[in-house]
Amino acid sequence: MSAHRLYLMRHGAPEVAGRLLGRTDDPATAAGIAACVARAEGLAIERIETSDLVRARACAEAIGGPRGVSVEVDPRWQELDFGAWDGLPPTAIDTAELTAFYDDPDASPPPGGERWSALQDRVARALAGMPPVPTLVVTHGGTIRAALAALCGFDRRQIWAFDLPCAAVVSLRIWPGQPRTVQIVGLAT
Repeated sequence: MSAHRLYLMRHGAPEVAGRLLGRTDDPATAAGIAACVARAEGLAIERIETSDLVRARACAEAIGGPRGVSVEVDPRWQELDFGAWDGLPPTAIDTAELTAFYDDPDASPPPGGERWSALQDRVARALAGMPPVPTLVVTHGGTIRAALAALCGFDRRQIWAFDLPCAAVVSLRIWPGQPRTVQIVGLAT
């Protein structure tokens, strides 16, 4: 069977920058949406999936609308739930707690938040249900990292090596089968 493309795009810049926006439903700026539309130029896609959070959904709809590609909303593509930290700037969080989270987000999740393994599990389920056609997923930075861990087998230290600013796109080529073969073919930031 032949390979298909999967594009993982981070949403456009949110109106409130510099905060941990997990489930906080902050919209993307007009410039952030435009950056995503520009980044999607030239991507040959048949499907678009997106998080149900407005900062991702608005970008997906702006890309899909002019192309006549409908947008499928799937809450499994939401960002990690930062619990009590959600919406806060990192400077407002105890440094030791934040460091423990970044060192081991499964053992030290945000208070009242989601464990990294739970994010990875839901993203892996979303990936498993995708048909093998060229697909763009407009989602969040943590979710893209979880997808790369699921698809490429990266450990948590390796996934933080990727710089994923707003409107970044990771391009993958996927060959179906067991085991699935995945190749990273591009990272546009």
